[in-house]
Amino acid sequence: MKNVWDVVCAGFRGVVILALAFTLSGGALGQTKEKTEPKIAAKTKPGPVDPGVRGGSAGVGGPLKGLTADETAFFVDGMARFAEVESVTKGANNGLGPRFNSNQCLSCHSQPEAGGSSPAENPLIAVATLNGAKNKVPWFITAKGPVREARFVHGANGAGDGEVHDLFVITGRADAAGCNITQPDFLPAGNPLTGKGGNPNIIFRIPTPVFGAGLIESIPDSAILANKQANATVKSAMGIYGHANAFLSGNVNRNANDGTISRFGWKAQNKSLLLFSSEAYNVEMGVTNQLFTQERDETPGCLFNATPEDTLHFTVAAGSSGGSSAAVLSDIEGFSNFMRMLAPPAPAAATPSSEKGRATFAKIGCAHCHTPSLTTGPMIASGSSTSPSVALSNQKANLYSDLLVHHMGKGLADGITQGGAGPDEFRTAPLWGVGQRVFFLHDGRTSNLVEAIREHWSHGSEANRVIEHFNKLSVGEKQEVIDFLRSL
Repeated sequence: MKNVWDVVCAGFRGVVILALAFTLSGGALGQTKEKTEPKIAAKTKPGPVDPGVRGGSAGVGGPLKGLTADETAFFVDGMARFAEVESVTKGANNGLGPRFNSNQCLSCHSQPEAGGSSPAENPLIAVATLNGAKNKVPWFITAKGPVREARFVHGANGAGDGEVHDLFVITGRADAAGCNITQPDFLPAGNPLTGKGGNPNIIFRIPTPVFGAGLIESIPDSAILANKQANATVKSAMGIYGHANAFLSGNVNRNANDGTISRFGWKAQNKSLLLFSSEAYNVEMGVTNQLFTQERDETPGCLFNATPEDTLHFTVAAGSSGGSSAAVLSDIEGFSNFMRMLAPPAPAAATPSSEKGRATFAKIGCAHCHTPSLTTGPMIASGSSTSPSVALSNQKANLYSDLLVHHMGKGLADGITQGGAGPDEFRTAPLWGVGQRVFFLHDGRTSNLVEAIREHWSHGSEANRVIEHFNKLSVGEKQEVIDFLRSL
């Protein structure tokens, strides 16, 4: 399989380069460089320094170890679908819009490889006007800023909203003749990175990485709940709670239908990878599918395809890629297979500094929420309900998350409730792979890990006591914690 995999990876990198070529050709559309006045350096106390995105091999983007030949084939098929570019009509993959944020999964999940988070070069600049589209790039989307979706806290009538309001429309595109709808009004503008001073009704979300997502999906509810109860006295003394009420801090976000634990998304709002995939396909690209069957905008003149646009294929075209078995699948099933069998990030080799930082990370209380590891269930099916997957069963997932939702305080609150996660509650973000991420926190407000840590402190945050402990560390000890995080 090695030679086949090398060929697949080489071709896939070509797709990435092609997808980003538009962006790399220039700066943000319609933006001008601002003049900056020279500043006199102020005397500040020395502090820890984030060295930035870790160099070297990405160590991600490949399949889980131990996959069967069939599992690997379906992984490769899903990976190819993950990179496919959507068109409205007349293309190989139709269904884009009428409203959308981007035109492929890869554009949002490419740092440092397919399945990651927002890349350093923002591909949305090029997507905005691709194929004749007449979109204006919103003020919070910049060439060097994060890929973002926008949600409105309140609707036009003042009632709670919380939905994604897509950045772009298909108006003007050559493959959408006759459609005439307008983008949402995102003004007034503010700071393009932090959002400060801008429209207070808009909150941002950046893409969550999906490395190791199959392992996360395979962790039993009982393991999550047992971990929640572990060291409960110590956690409570630090203001970290775990109550049975789903609307109280530290509790899991439960699926409203069956009561099981949801675990994907910034607020753990999605139960499974299939749901995660289908919602993103519909919300981020406008592609209807068998879980989200209607267009989000049904304006006459802007509907071009039969719906749902993504379905199972009862009749497989001759010569379809991936073999007849994989070709039967819908895209959302292909995406799910790719993410389910995508390997977790490999950490960098340990150094004396990173190992000291690891110990300090646990000592000051970070590990109470960022649990170093959880174990998947003993019999996890993947492609066979009678033969459990070796790659997914009884595997230690070093995710650095408890998969619970916690109050993060006024400073990080986004004012939106999803399931049992309230306006200031978020899932503990898994930290595996954080060493190679460019943007941090749910809205991508910073590229600096030191700032990201400090942002955890605000009125009402469960992390306050931990941050107080961090602040009392020596500069050297703080640096060791940063070095540890960048090693993950």
